[in-house]
Amino acid sequence: MSIKKRFISCVLQEEVNFSAICKAFQISRECGYKWLKRYRESGEKGLEELSRKPLLSPFKTSDVVEDQILAVREKHQAWGARKIYAFLKRKGVTNLPTPSTITRILHRHGKIEEGESIRHTAFMRFEHAKPNQLWQMDFKGQFWISSGQCHPLTVLDDHSRYSLDIRACANQQAVTVKTSLINIFREYGLPERMTMDNGSPWGSPSEKNGYTGLEVWLIRLGIYVSHSRPFHPQTQGKDERFHRSLKAELLRGKSFANLESIQKEFDEWRWCYNHERPHEALKLNSPASRYQVSSRKYPESLPVIAYDIGSEVRRVAANGEMNYKGEKYYISESMKGLPVKIVESNRCGILNVYLDRQKVKEIDLINKRVAKKIV
Repeated sequence: MSIKKRFISCVLQEEVNFSAICKAFQISRECGYKWLKRYRESGEKGLEELSRKPLLSPFKTSDVVEDQILAVREKHQAWGARKIYAFLKRKGVTNLPTPSTITRILHRHGKIEEGESIRHTAFMRFEHAKPNQLWQMDFKGQFWISSGQCHPLTVLDDHSRYSLDIRACANQQAVTVKTSLINIFREYGLPERMTMDNGSPWGSPSEKNGYTGLEVWLIRLGIYVSHSRPFHPQTQGKDERFHRSLKAELLRGKSFANLESIQKEFDEWRWCYNHERPHEALKLNSPASRYQVSSRKYPESLPVIAYDIGSEVRRVAANGEMNYKGEKYYISESMKGLPVKIVESNRCGILNVYLDRQKVKEIDLINKRVAKKIV
């Protein structure tokens, strides 16, 4: 500023060489004329450095849109820029900035902590081609509430990631799971297959490789039952990822009084997850956009097990054993009184045992033993 003032003082003297003065101050003639013009128009104030910020910024996010971005983030604090962008676009908001700009807006308003980085890699990229071909079921880790413990039971459609239920359960007993599944089946129909881990109540690692009553019930409904490999939670990858979202977006840092209050929160969050929340694995569409109710209706009474005429059939005894050519082979106590079908395998000395349509055991006739359960 002092240099500019001295320059103007020199220029205003009579009979001076303008070019020589500019050379003495080491500025161009264009710069000198600019300073002189500003001084004559505005005095010393005109010599102050002007802001380089443009008067108009056509690409600046409007305050209204920025407020909408911050409002979504406030309501869904675990959502990143891409989810916010897809959600607002679906709501018809125009002139949205890019997700990278939304990230900068969140940083500027302190909505993202410095150093925060979410690095979640999907356990398994494979997905089934249609809804209801496979449902994944699991209990999310229990947590304490004022009245005891909550054991969230989750059921997820593999193809669409549609959440069929999140049930706030007081325990992990088979009767609790069965009651929840009946309600799901009545609303959404039956899937072709269900997969779960090997633990209780659906798995039975301690029952001589037998089947639980819950598994037998599902098989009799015509649902193929499978289990994840022990110590391989990635087999249940989509449900595991769902649990992380549930924890981050709803459960973290919150406390609940009872199962009724948490069930209300589960229902509200599940609706948002299914219908509003953009899902990155679905190209930012919602699970509801890909899910359809199954055409297989839930039968209120279990169907009678019937095999083709000529099939070789045995009935499972009360102790879970089956007689075959004078030998006893353990099948499962949960199948007591039920007929099973014997089919010769294409492998020498091996018989396959079916309950309804599902293969449940292999019998080794040579070594007189039954292999582990078929999962």
